Parts: sequence; structure tokens; C-alpha cells
Amino acid sequence: MGRTLFEIYHDAEFQTQHHKFNGFGPGLAALKDAQAQGKGAIIVSGHFGQWEAVRAVIKMHGLESGAVYRPNKNRHYERRIRTGIEAGGKPILATGRVGTRALVRHLREGGIVSILLDEKYADGIRLPFLGHDALTSLSAAQLALKYDLPMIPAYGIRTSEGDSFQVEFEAPIQHTDATTMTRAFNDSLSARIMANPEQWYWMLRRWGNV
Repeated sequence: MGRTLFEIYHDAEFQTQHHKFNGFGPGLAALKDAQAQGKGAIIVSGHFGQWEAVRAVIKMHGLESGAVYRPNKNRHYERRIRTGIEAGGKPILATGRVGTRALVRHLREGGIVSILLDEKYADGIRLPFLGHDALTSLSAAQLALKYDLPMIPAYGIRTSEGDSFQVEFEAPIQHTDATTMTRAFNDSLSARIMANPEQWYWMLRRWGNV
């Protein structure tokens, strides 16, 4: 937890340490293709490994990804964490109605955004996650379908040395319907967590009162 937070707090420096990141996978090519066509893209991940490593690799390839985040009530933590996230790429879009409007505008203008989809979402639907139903947002898949954008799962997996990362961009999730696509992402993230459970950074009640 300490290492993950330290890297985010110092994200401006973290993003420049290219020797730490090995980016690969079919989703990276799909991301570049979308940008070459003037289209946006949605990167989906979870609080797993070091998720800022994903945006670091995107920057290494001459692109930039904004991010969606949930503001924190602790003003000191909020100041530090927001500054760190902004260093990884802009725009930084808070959850809520205003942030959603800005997110849609950014995507329609050909921007990239990264969204962590393993948060409990009270207005979501129940979908299996690690073998148990969890309230899950469909928003990323809905946006991908509405604006014909690739929805690309990507993960910054911390290596055994601890300070370097294998950043894998999986193939874009096939466009079907929002529920099926989101379930496919849940399955993808669940598989990553089962392979490296110690790298899932989560301390809240993901399944509570479902």
C-alpha cells in the first residue's frame, strides 16, 4: 500500500522512469489505431498492481490518457492524490454529473480516458466478480457502444523485484451489449487478481449489501 501511494504521490517522476515499464499486448496496437483514426478510447482497469503504470506506457507512446477519479473528503489526502493523478495525464474527471459531461466531450473529441471499474457502484447492476455478485457500473461499456470506441482492459503488473512493471493491454472487449461487455471485464480482472492476489489494492466492502 505504501509503495503504491508513494508512486502516485510522486507520479510526475514515476512517469519518466521508462526503464521500469514493459508495455505490450494487442490492446496497445488497437489504441494506436483508434488514435490514428481520430477516435477516442476507453482503458479499463482496477486497483491492481500499479494502475498508473498503464498511463505511463501510454505516454511513452506519445499519447495521453485522462482519468476518472472519486474525490476524497480528506482535503490533505485529496490535494496530494489529485496532484499525482494529474501528473499521469489530463483531463482528470471527478465522478458525478459535471465530470460525466466533461468525459463525454473528451471522448467525442478523440481523447483517451482510463477508468478503474472495481469500485462498488450503488446504481450499478449485480455482476459476478471473483465468484460473487457485485454492484458494477455499466458506464464504460455504454460509452464505448454509444460512441463506437474500443474498450481495452490494461494492467500494470508489479514484477517480483517490486519496482518494475509488465503492462499488458489486452485485446479490446468485443462490442455486444453493456452488460455482457462489463461482465467480460469483470472476468478479466478476476483472472488477474486470482493470479496475483497480493497485488489487488482494495480495502473497502466490494460486495457489502449487494
